[in-house]
Amino acid sequence: MPPPPPLTTIAREWGRIGCVGFGGPPAHIALLRELCVERRKWIAEADFEDAIAAVNLLPGPASTQLSVYCAYRVRGRLGALIGGLCFILPGLVAILALAAAFLADDPPDWLRGAGAGAGAAVAAVAVKAGLDLIAPSWRRAREGGREVPVILYVLLGTASAATLGPWLVVVLLACGLASLAVARRGAGAGMIMPPFLLGAVGTGGLGALCWTALKVGALSYGGGFVIIPLMQADTVHAYHWMSNTEFLNAVALGQVTPGPVVATVAAVGYGAYGIGGGLLAALVAFLPSFSFILLGGGRFERLRGNPTARAFLAGAGPAAIGAILGSAIPLALALSERWQAGVLAAAAVALLALRRGVVVTLLASGVAGAAVALAGGPLP
Repeated sequence: MPPPPPLTTIAREWGRIGCVGFGGPPAHIALLRELCVERRKWIAEADFEDAIAAVNLLPGPASTQLSVYCAYRVRGRLGALIGGLCFILPGLVAILALAAAFLADDPPDWLRGAGAGAGAAVAAVAVKAGLDLIAPSWRRAREGGREVPVILYVLLGTASAATLGPWLVVVLLACGLASLAVARRGAGAGMIMPPFLLGAVGTGGLGALCWTALKVGALSYGGGFVIIPLMQADTVHAYHWMSNTEFLNAVALGQVTPGPVVATVAAVGYGAYGIGGGLLAALVAFLPSFSFILLGGGRFERLRGNPTARAFLAGAGPAAIGAILGSAIPLALALSERWQAGVLAAAAVALLALRRGVVVTLLASGVAGAAVALAGGPLP
């Protein structure tokens, strides 16, 4: 292995990935592999693959955890802190700047139309994200002879994302605990059902914002679109920080900006309490990712082989995939104009049939929405 690079190199390289990392976790993983394994040879290929498997056993944004871990392997705790921050900050700055424009009191009609068009395509993006994860999960289930419980976990996650809103996290944890209990008993495919819960508690102050961000960063398995149903019920229905249209805009912004998708929570924080709320929400959401790596240290490498962690993820993982698919239902129901349904249908064709990229599809949907606005069409 080559000698450790200076911290300025860590800042430059991880910052570059944060600036060009459009496309979410698949793009981030490819860029980190190209940097750390292929070009610089800081990390062995086998170690990098083990790291990918290990971060998927942790709750929260996997690509953020992987970026922090790679920097940790290269330059220790200080490198992890600098590399992680440089990876996150470009996307965070971009999404806060765009949120300031899209969530302004009186944005121009063409900008409102662009947001409504991009937001209309978000449900199709959620379906694509879930479908992309089903095949590898199903292969692992067949290898372990767990097809029936996996189907049940996926269905439960789908139904919960469509109906339970912020309490989806309880279902994800329950599915993980059920899988763990079955593994320890060595028989049956029972399932622990979550308790019935009544609406969100609180007044929507800073404490509620921190709790929403914490669920995103520390309690959601699967990252990415699993965070959407966790945020939508709190943001729109419980605390009224945003309208449905503004929330869809925020989700679209999280997809078209570089860096981790979890930065979407910063737009929610901005909608609730301005720049300060956006920074606070981002801090709370990303802090667990740093903590897992910085405090875990050498134990992180052993996580992949931990039978308890693997058994828990065998239930929580499929439920998270179902939650990603189920998140498309409330996202689609939030659309209020007929032309948005047409944009959603076109986006579904582009993503699922024509295999177009997510960023390109969202940008094209935004252009279509801006055209509708300029033509005098109705806006949500």
